[in-house]
Amino acid sequence: MAVEKILADELISKIKGIQIKAAHLANDVFAGEYASAFKGRGLEFEEVREYLPGDDVRSIDWNVSARFDKPYIKTYRDERELTVVFMVDASASTQFGTQHKFKSEILGEITGLLAYTALRSNDKVGLLIFTDQVELFIPPRKGTAHIWRLIKEILIFQAKRQHTNFAVGLEYLNRCIKRKAIVFLLSDFQEDGYQQQLRAMGKKHDVIALSLYDRKELELPAIGYVEFEDLESGETIIVNTSDRRFNRNFKEKNTRILEAQKSFFRQVGVDLLQIETDEYYLEPIVKFFRLREKRKLR
Repeated sequence: MAVEKILADELISKIKGIQIKAAHLANDVFAGEYASAFKGRGLEFEEVREYLPGDDVRSIDWNVSARFDKPYIKTYRDERELTVVFMVDASASTQFGTQHKFKSEILGEITGLLAYTALRSNDKVGLLIFTDQVELFIPPRKGTAHIWRLIKEILIFQAKRQHTNFAVGLEYLNRCIKRKAIVFLLSDFQEDGYQQQLRAMGKKHDVIALSLYDRKELELPAIGYVEFEDLESGETIIVNTSDRRFNRNFKEKNTRILEAQKSFFRQVGVDLLQIETDEYYLEPIVKFFRLREKRKLR
């Protein structure tokens, strides 16, 4: 009972910590970048006002201008409300990390930050957790209590299965979300064979893939013979990490995998953000949103 009480207290403390961190970042740093990167569904007419130097001449209302014998323009406001869904990989490979946290913990923090930011922008937020099956789906809604529920579910969730199947999650989400949504796909992407489903998702929704990787997945320390276990398949292999040829081949192979990942998402028309577990995730996310905003303005 005492152990259970300690674990419960640790979980509550972790949830509160993410709440405070997400609220601070979303309020002070992040909200403007998010709002700029993700526009609303369209423009809604707001008012007609007198033309000012610097206004776009294409917005001039010629009928009103002729009536008052001076230029007037039509102004519009962005129809801001969006639907945002987080599709989070909970397979066994996310229970890995050689730095301060497991991938699953970092994915939870990033989801909490983005979810809270979406709330501040008056967007609806939903959550889908998957392995090789849909483990949990919470439909998009608004409200602070709803966001805290999402964060809690991500932190306490215990997956029933070990393997990954993106196709199952993508197909399910495509059926459930009828209107266009922003879909954040968060994973380490150590599975393939879902190109068709992702392409279909990308045609219907605005999809952003956030890929998390660990530096030790690219380069092993030279510490002699080590037994490795595949967290999803359970298969084991013994390798000599002090073998320079093996280490060189290992690094080259996994670097190619990351490059192939970029190529794959580019082919299916999905934005990709790759983040290393050892770096602070806020800076690359903000940089990604700024690049995305510039690209949409062209």
